[in-house]
Amino acid sequence: MLNKNAKPFQLDRSNYDKKNRGKLAYKTSAGLTVETVKKISKRKDEPTWLLEKRLQALMISKKLKMPKWAPSTVALNLNKITFYAEADHKEATKWEDVPKEIRGTFERLGIPEAERTVLAGTGAQYESLMAYHKLKEEWEKQGVIFENFDTAVKKHPEMIHEYFMTKCVPIAYHKYAALHGAVFSGGTFIYVPKNVKVSMPLQAYFRMNAEGMGQFEHTLIIVDEGAELHYIEGCSAPRYDTASLHAGCVEIFVKKGARMRYSSIENWSKNTYNLNTKRAIVEQDGVMEWVSGNLGSGLTMLYPCSALVGEGAKTDFLSIAFAGKGQNQDTGTKVLHLAPRTTSTVVSKSIAMDGGVTTYRGQVKVAKGAKGTATKSVCDSLLFDQSSVANTYPYIDVEEPHADIAHEASVGRVGEEQLFYLRARGIKEERAIQMIVSGFIEPIVKKLPFEYAVELNRLIELEMEGSIG
Repeated sequence: MLNKNAKPFQLDRSNYDKKNRGKLAYKTSAGLTVETVKKISKRKDEPTWLLEKRLQALMISKKLKMPKWAPSTVALNLNKITFYAEADHKEATKWEDVPKEIRGTFERLGIPEAERTVLAGTGAQYESLMAYHKLKEEWEKQGVIFENFDTAVKKHPEMIHEYFMTKCVPIAYHKYAALHGAVFSGGTFIYVPKNVKVSMPLQAYFRMNAEGMGQFEHTLIIVDEGAELHYIEGCSAPRYDTASLHAGCVEIFVKKGARMRYSSIENWSKNTYNLNTKRAIVEQDGVMEWVSGNLGSGLTMLYPCSALVGEGAKTDFLSIAFAGKGQNQDTGTKVLHLAPRTTSTVVSKSIAMDGGVTTYRGQVKVAKGAKGTATKSVCDSLLFDQSSVANTYPYIDVEEPHADIAHEASVGRVGEEQLFYLRARGIKEERAIQMIVSGFIEPIVKKLPFEYAVELNRLIELEMEGSIG
């Protein structure tokens, strides 16, 4: 049980802090070339097969085009992005062994506090490499593997070779997935053995601290038959004048009868292009839950996907996106019903103010033979002003007549009647609006651990400060 009196986890309340930018021990030249990819692989002492896969991904990324429906990324100049950088540190398993300036950054983000109070294990990545990684002994004894992805390549090569960017997110999945395959660095590898139920969350936090950086962490999770896991990712970056790129990748395998919850709160700075890829394959009677909070970045394109390949598989998707001035949050989900009696529920919430743009872009596919499928999508948007925009683009492809399909969408504004009711009871307008927003996003935050829920609410409040009234 969580300690509700614990200090809230500090998920980076201000991504405008330029203090402790960090000293880089090594970085590649800006731009993406074959030589860049080879240097990354050489620095990591990778096996030949992995270098070959990187080079194949690079070729594919250069050939693939962005889809016509996609928001424009013309202003993102890849020739000015640094694709790999090492801060002056080695991965530590003791918090006091992390270099002082890096430790200071993560302490302001609340990493050690969260580890002590609510987590079974923690990873903290700074630029392209992990700075800290630790799994509590009780879970090691049960065979749980929780490793820095680069370490896992060396310690668990058979599993990495079998699962990495093959079945779940192939390197040709889309342009930025291929780009990720060429330059990925760091990230997380988790394996939960059969019937092991990890009762406390595992967490990784990714910090992109240098200017003009790209961060490309890879998360690979395998939850074996009958096992359970809750994994949390947090992300942030300070604000600079030049563009940064985040193109991470998450691959999740939920085996027969397993249960997986993946929660993420992404609070990138507004100069960041967040072009992330997340996908899960769910086998018979498996359950995959996505809980997502997206705010901060100038442009986000993120559509977590669940492929329900086994009979009775289930997925739930809960998300909140916040867009303020100069922000475009293009988010949604994909659900592929590929087996009988599969079910899915999608609840997407978005808030737009000061001319921000939010878009729900969803796809639900029911394959022929997926009898007894049931799926429901609910998309709600809250607008603060006339200049803000909320879009909903659902795509539903049903090939099986014996399926139950439902989709709802609504757009509303903060109403004068609601505000009058609260003001009449002595509540100031700014606080009244915050209360309305908190009620609006309540279905999302109640799925997060208490400390994270408090912080997500606070982050949204901070985004709204100075924009109300």
